[in-house]
Amino acid sequence: MSTIKPIRPDYKPLSLRSKDEEVFLEGPRTRMFEFFFVLRVLRDFIRGFRMLHFVGPCITIFGSARFKEDHEYYKKAYEVGKKLAEAGVTVLTGGGPGLMEAANRGAWENGGISIGCNIELPHEQQPNPYMHRWVNMRYFFVRKVLLVKYSFAFIVLPGGLGTMDEFFEILTLIQTGIIKDFPVVLIGKKYYEPLAEQLKQMVAHGTIDEKDLKLVLITDDIDEASKHVQEYVIRNYKVTRMKPSRLLREEIMKAHRARTAKS
Repeated sequence: MSTIKPIRPDYKPLSLRSKDEEVFLEGPRTRMFEFFFVLRVLRDFIRGFRMLHFVGPCITIFGSARFKEDHEYYKKAYEVGKKLAEAGVTVLTGGGPGLMEAANRGAWENGGISIGCNIELPHEQQPNPYMHRWVNMRYFFVRKVLLVKYSFAFIVLPGGLGTMDEFFEILTLIQTGIIKDFPVVLIGKKYYEPLAEQLKQMVAHGTIDEKDLKLVLITDDIDEASKHVQEYVIRNYKVTRMKPSRLLREEIMKAHRARTAKS
């Protein structure tokens, strides 16, 4: 048996530097740190505004990053992206793999506009290859604001804690009147059956109103989801695109037939 070599005296354990968002949330910091933190947040917002201002009208699709191409939920997300592309709507996602990739891909491969707000993580999340444009965000809360700000409807596919966080935040914003009663669709009846029961329990205990259940449509039918969204938009809004400024070198994002794969 070989002997174990001692650790050399100059060895120092590898330490990962915390992201400044993590440091910021640990409590008060120096005034200088917090001043520059605000500037970095502002930069994230401005980059997002510049990129997303002319890509709409958008529908944001949420879902797990963990499902692979052969999974039924991936195929369902692809069909959602395809359906929205055929309706002339821009597909906006978190820009990552899994169901985000599937929805982007459905739009990308069927003549629609495919956009993403990717997040920089310690274990880096690479943007999926099925987007015409994307912006890399440093801060989760900035990304969440942008995914809500530029959409008039939200489709939530099966997902984990991040998906649930986004779903419940949107419901809270609608319930409290911060944003309009934009349509929210959960796709995956079997997956979300326990959640539907939990919402009914909340009604039974008086923590939400029965009318709040009407804020969400739960379905497996993509046509039903699309009809639900389109009827709401036609009934309540005249959807238009903002006019770009030549002075700021802005341009409207136009759909085009994409290549079958993006290098």
